[in-house]
Amino acid sequence: MGMTMTQKILAAHAGMDQVEAGQLIEADLDLVLGNDITSPVAIHEMEKMEGKGVFHKDKIALVMDHFIPNKDIKSAEHCKCVREFACKHEISNYFDVGEMGIEHALLPEKGLTVAGDVIIGADSHTCTYGALGAFSTGVGSTDMAAGMATGKAWFKVPSAIRFRLTGKPSEWVSGKDVILHIIGMIGVDGALYKSMEFVGDGIASLSMDDRFTIANMAIEAGGKNGIFPVDEIAEAYMREHSKRSYKIYEADDDAQYDAEYTIDLGALRPTVSFPHLPDNTRTIDEAAGVSVDQVVIGSCTNGRMDDLRCAAKILEGRQVKKGLRCIVIPATQAIYLQAIEEGLVQRFIRAGAVVSTPTCGPCLGGYMGILAAGERCVSTTNRNFVGRMGHVDSEVYLASPAVAAASAITGEITDPASL
Repeated sequence: MGMTMTQKILAAHAGMDQVEAGQLIEADLDLVLGNDITSPVAIHEMEKMEGKGVFHKDKIALVMDHFIPNKDIKSAEHCKCVREFACKHEISNYFDVGEMGIEHALLPEKGLTVAGDVIIGADSHTCTYGALGAFSTGVGSTDMAAGMATGKAWFKVPSAIRFRLTGKPSEWVSGKDVILHIIGMIGVDGALYKSMEFVGDGIASLSMDDRFTIANMAIEAGGKNGIFPVDEIAEAYMREHSKRSYKIYEADDDAQYDAEYTIDLGALRPTVSFPHLPDNTRTIDEAAGVSVDQVVIGSCTNGRMDDLRCAAKILEGRQVKKGLRCIVIPATQAIYLQAIEEGLVQRFIRAGAVVSTPTCGPCLGGYMGILAAGERCVSTTNRNFVGRMGHVDSEVYLASPAVAAASAITGEITDPASL
């Protein structure tokens, strides 16, 4: 029986010639990731493993990104815990204030994730690295502790759904619209514990930033992981950012899939996810006109250069609506610096937006954009659960940077093509 991309990667890391869906395996890990919220729990679990050190100081990444710079005493204590652990074990990939970034944008940028890797992270959006042809998935902090100590993890081999992307998206349609469309189509549990494998000629028209966005939100459809085949665009990205060797795995012709969907990218419209689940989607034609109080452009989903350039293009020469807060958050220090060099930050400030140092802050209701009761936010983040960005009576509308920027100008959900 043939294997999918994901199954081939897992088989190789388990030292097996063949695996099949539902099989339990133990696989070697190429990278273990934690952040300032999830790492302290893992560290305390490791402390119970008397005399146990880390399996490899270069294959652990600890990124302080959720409440950084620290917003309160508790967050400062969490970071201190991780900082001391990183120092004790000489963790080479420890990223703190001044060199940190939002973890899922930072790690590919630093060249720590490449095709063929098996990566676990104590953060659900660790599935982002599938954009580069890696198997990556989120785990709990206890699994992170075991991974840091042993360099191994147990997996149940996932079955797969294949999404065949064809055509080319129109001007204001991006990777965010593609994945919101898919989640709306199959539901938040439509790919439960399955590998979401994206194929087709349409991939060539998607930038790496688009692909990172799509893979990032596989978890919002319940997916175990999202993964793309490696093409020239992905290889060029890895050559630019990483010195590590990589291995390309391709699905067999007779690989088994639980379902297959074909999506014409040219037929998609900008898409918005209404409260309070990511699958509550509507096209911009159905969504336009809903008034909003705040706009957030950033996060591990949409804080990359493509996203900032798109938002700046729309905001240039225009003004954020009086009384509305527009918060722009570059995903990494390098992206922040490039945005300054390209003049994007100046455009945001002139338009009346604020620009923050990299942080996950508002996405999970941490800080830098908390909502009060009754307030609405258009956000380029990845979740819109009840109380996700603040008060339980607030509302979050998920959208692309284009729709978010257009909405910041008008004060209501707006089709960027209408400006």
